[in-house]
Amino acid sequence: MKRTHPGELRTIVATNIRRLRHERGVSQQDFALTIEMDRTYFGAVERGERNVSIDNLERIALGLNVPAWQLLKDS
Repeated sequence: MKRTHPGELRTIVATNIRRLRHERGVSQQDFALTIEMDRTYFGAVERGERNVSIDNLERIALGLNVPAWQLLKDS
């Protein structure tokens, strides 16, 4: 069964990624280049439009210098 809307966890992950990236003062494009991820894919993840894989979640967490579990934590 395909979901028509993102789940709550996807929204939490997207919010955390965006907040942490903003705190570091890095643009979406520069961050995506730093972690060697396509900018449009990263932007869609950050907006909660794409379902991010565990491997890519780890890449993003490493780029933000936080443990991956922190991206899953609801503030």
